[in-house]
Amino acid sequence: MLADLKELWKYRELLISMVERELKIRYKNSLLGFFWSLLNPLVTVLVMTLVFKNLLGNTMENYSAYVLAAYLPFMFFQTSIMDSAQSVLGALPLVRKIYFPREILPLASIIGNFIHLALALVVFFGYLTVVYILNPHISPFQWTALLLPFLILINLMLALGLGLIVSALNTFYEDVKYITGVALYLMFFLCPIMYFSEAVMYSKALEPRPTIYFLYHLNPVATLCTAYRKVLLAPQPVDIQGVDKVPSMPLDWTMLGITALTSFTVLVFGYWLFNRVKWKFVERP
Repeated sequence: MLADLKELWKYRELLISMVERELKIRYKNSLLGFFWSLLNPLVTVLVMTLVFKNLLGNTMENYSAYVLAAYLPFMFFQTSIMDSAQSVLGALPLVRKIYFPREILPLASIIGNFIHLALALVVFFGYLTVVYILNPHISPFQWTALLLPFLILINLMLALGLGLIVSALNTFYEDVKYITGVALYLMFFLCPIMYFSEAVMYSKALEPRPTIYFLYHLNPVATLCTAYRKVLLAPQPVDIQGVDKVPSMPLDWTMLGITALTSFTVLVFGYWLFNRVKWKFVERP
């Protein structure tokens, strides 16, 4: 594996060129460019805010910011996995003609999406600035935002590891991309994006359910969505089924540590698996 990493480092300029190519192709002949990648999350958050606040009676202040803080990392994870799934398969003619580290293909797709996440977070902080200007007595900014690079690193490791696994398997079995699409669709509802992790801990009777809470957050994406929300935004009471409110729970460092270890393990395994099968890509009919 170390030899593969050294070879990848030698081809770093090619990786940078592939990332630039990914970005240029995505926004070719587009007037708005990067802002199109923000349109989907912004519209999604707008719809969820209208539904939950106006139709379901959620009384939480600045609800859209809490949804967006969790949805942006999920969207990065989702698009990274789906884009990397097709990365090798779509470049097979090139793979058969030219030698280069094959892992550059999924890595370029994931890094391209990572750049979008970074830019989207800049826009998110701009949104928080507007909120502060409109309501200067309540600052939305938290010192815990300094922990954001740590969360981004965990998020990136998880996306890289699963992206390498999916791209390798999908090259031989194209059913993988369909299974992955369904799994990611279901995961959207299994992550605290439209709702809060406090709703998982408490039932309508406000009885704590620590076992369910622990099992729920063994999903690393769910833990990351919660962590982004806890780090970026001020805590406030959370509606439970529109009837009761419970205090916001602090960031669970134990679950975040488990998620970090899981993400690193997935990255190491994904890179090992990809390098084990990458020389068989040219044999695919």
